[in-house]
Amino acid sequence: MEVFCLVNSIEQKVKLHNGVEIPQLGIGVFKVEEGDTVFHTVKTALDLGYRSIDTAAIYKNEEGVGRAIKESAIQRENLFVTTKVWNDDQGYDSTLRAFETSLKKLDLDYLDLYLIHWPGKDKYVETWKALERLYEEGLVRAIGVSNFHEHHLDHLLANANEKPTVNQIELHPRLSQESVREYCKNKDIKVEAWSPIAKGRLVNEPTLNYIAKKHEKTPVQVILRWHLQHGNIIIPKSVHPERIKENAEIFDFQLSLVEMDQIDRLNMNERLGSNPDELVF
Repeated sequence: MEVFCLVNSIEQKVKLHNGVEIPQLGIGVFKVEEGDTVFHTVKTALDLGYRSIDTAAIYKNEEGVGRAIKESAIQRENLFVTTKVWNDDQGYDSTLRAFETSLKKLDLDYLDLYLIHWPGKDKYVETWKALERLYEEGLVRAIGVSNFHEHHLDHLLANANEKPTVNQIELHPRLSQESVREYCKNKDIKVEAWSPIAKGRLVNEPTLNYIAKKHEKTPVQVILRWHLQHGNIIIPKSVHPERIKENAEIFDFQLSLVEMDQIDRLNMNERLGSNPDELVF
């Protein structure tokens, strides 16, 4: 795969095909408890310079995310907020209702990115039509998908007026998803990685530790840097302030082409989450 350019700042952004820019590094809040926990997680991230927050209806913490945004001193236009429509809400009318619920919980006037969380079996085209309407009405700045294989994208594109801007997929050194990434690159759909550090399971991996030692970094920082240099958008999750800070300290070193290749070779097509083809609803 192509290795991208230097990434030198937490302010680094990726331009989507509709011209909207998304920060390349954001904070994910999957399984972060609603209330004070998610509030302090997002507040910590914003204080450290993060400007992108990724949540979802099924995470059940949109209200806490919204409260942290509201109580920050950051102008709304300088933030990038993503949420997702859950599987049970797929379909045209139900998606529109789900969007209204999420927007109300987040206490926002618009979203920056709204995603279909999983493709499922047969409703995602209908769901996409609802997202297109939200986009046309200016309630969402960009629309996209999550966990879509190439065949899902083929079917969607054959029935869509708007092309997804983003495909958010499980992506880490043990699951590098080269074919999906290449497909998305050819279609100008940006790839966003969920579980970018493989839930911390690679901290003892020898190759990553060897590279980390050379750069005086942690294996997690090396993985995140690998993502950035491949052009992936990343949303690592942590509730620990020191980890949130550490995850952002990846802009002061660069992996060589040899090191990038060494990490690429760690791929084992090993999923930690569900295979989208097997999560049928």
